[in-house]
Amino acid sequence: MLALRLARGAHPLVQLRRLLVAGASAGTGFLLLCTLAYAMRHPGAGSVLRLAWCVAPLAATVYFAVAVARADPSTRPRAGLSAVGLGPGRLMVLAAISTALACVLGSLVALLGFLHLRGDLTGLPFDGAAAELLAADRPLPLAAALTLLTVVPVAASAASAAALRPASDKAGASGARTAEAAQEPDAPAPTPSGLPWGVALLAAGLAVETYAGRSGAGSGLPLPGGGVTGDPAGVLAGWALTALGLALAGPGLTHLCGRILQAARPGAVRLLAGRVLQEEARRIGRPLGVLCAVASGTYACAVLYAGPRPGIGPLTALGGLLVAGCAVLTLLTAAVEARQSRADTTAALLRLGAPATVLRGSAALRAGALTAVFAPLTWVVAELAALPLTR
Repeated sequence: MLALRLARGAHPLVQLRRLLVAGASAGTGFLLLCTLAYAMRHPGAGSVLRLAWCVAPLAATVYFAVAVARADPSTRPRAGLSAVGLGPGRLMVLAAISTALACVLGSLVALLGFLHLRGDLTGLPFDGAAAELLAADRPLPLAAALTLLTVVPVAASAASAAALRPASDKAGASGARTAEAAQEPDAPAPTPSGLPWGVALLAAGLAVETYAGRSGAGSGLPLPGGGVTGDPAGVLAGWALTALGLALAGPGLTHLCGRILQAARPGAVRLLAGRVLQEEARRIGRPLGVLCAVASGTYACAVLYAGPRPGIGPLTALGGLLVAGCAVLTLLTAAVEARQSRADTTAALLRLGAPATVLRGSAALRAGALTAVFAPLTWVVAELAALPLTR
């Protein structure tokens, strides 16, 4: 009940983000139900492969739900809340419950839409519009459908709880470093350690794609609603490694942008922009890397379907829209969270007499530096990822 009251009294922007989580959950749930419908008509290994294609929308939805839970003001510890029993652990539980409620709402919408398009629910427009595609002539296994619909709420709530677990539950060494950093508020943030691993995975993914594209093994994986393509499974494995590498390298690259901005006798604007990028490298770097991976994958898919290939089906388009939309929304949510986290610092600078043009110039400089680094990287990775598909 407390989670429902907090959700009802939240800011309209917070409510909008929760509704977007529900929408992403509805889209992913609908894809899972469509996979079940395909398995009802075509039992076998093809159904398992189609279910595997739902992993990307599922991961994108869970990632977006975690970002929304982190940016929710009700999940932040505040003075006086512990006295009424709302300590960090209880707030973590409430955040997980709120995330689960939003995802359950989306799953219910997915189920209603699926039953409506099958023709099981009547009295609305487009009754049974996709009856043949959704195996309306066969009885729907309700237990299997409900099991699939619980995947998103359970995964999202568990990931949100893990991301928001109290700091006392984390490693003692990390807590010691945090305490030391708190005693030196002018000390720069430590450099993220994922850049070498990200570069290595990125290079390995591109190498796997190139080798698989030249080998011509011909073991295709069926795209949901798009027929069977001739892409070898190695190319898809290379895409996965490339995406993981970009996600791991994102925080390190963002921190590097901050160091570059502060090089060679920086002024106030460059110093402020660089220090903010260093502080926010972990928060916005990973969503930036994920967005770069999605953009490069979108370009590769555009190259793939530009040739003599079967056109993408509606379910493939829905899955791609879910992945791209969740990536963009996650980055925007992380940016909002970063702005909220430095609200006190911004207010202090304004009280000290810093002109607003300095803050706006710092924000523009940060955006320009990130664009100058990540845009060429995305283009290079997209070209290299699409190269095996054009041969």
